[in-house]
Amino acid sequence: MIVPIRSFDGALSRLAGILGEARCRDLMLLMAHRVVAAAEPLPVHIATDDAEVAAWATDLGAAVVAAGRPGLTVAVTTAVDHLAGAGVERAVVAHADLALARTLRPAVGPGLTIVGDRRRDGSNVVCVPTAAGFRFSYGPGSFGRHVAEAERLGLEVNVVDDASLSVDIDHPEDLRHLPEDLRGALGLDELVTSR
Repeated sequence: MIVPIRSFDGALSRLAGILGEARCRDLMLLMAHRVVAAAEPLPVHIATDDAEVAAWATDLGAAVVAAGRPGLTVAVTTAVDHLAGAGVERAVVAHADLALARTLRPAVGPGLTIVGDRRRDGSNVVCVPTAAGFRFSYGPGSFGRHVAEAERLGLEVNVVDDASLSVDIDHPEDLRHLPEDLRGALGLDELVTSR
């Protein structure tokens, strides 16, 4: 499994005006821990060029793959190519901001197996064969682009609706979906319930 993480500093920047940078950082760390734990029993590879993230990953027993140039699409493509070169046949890519993740098993499947966000705009979890030549294209509208890419390659498309994997934390309104344990750990109960 691949989890791309650019950095903990500056994470969740759209929420900094509400939470402050320190709590954004803490929230990102808590969610990233949750996603790594949800990968069990899959081996985890963290795609990053950030020294702090790399040290964190190593402490957790995860492998680190250098992301290369900046950008989510580049980081994921580099990591998938790395796994292909190591003989791994399928890659699961999961974002680190999946606040409710418990297990990634539902997202492991044939062809393109994809879990979109609640808006069916983003691609929260993607599973693809590493040898397919799949061209990743993250950013707004990535769900549709990834489905179209799978169709271009003749891959079976499996859309997985999983409430625990479709919740990502990108926008202020997403904070109301934070589970109670994360809200409590960050002292966000009052802030989140007022939104």
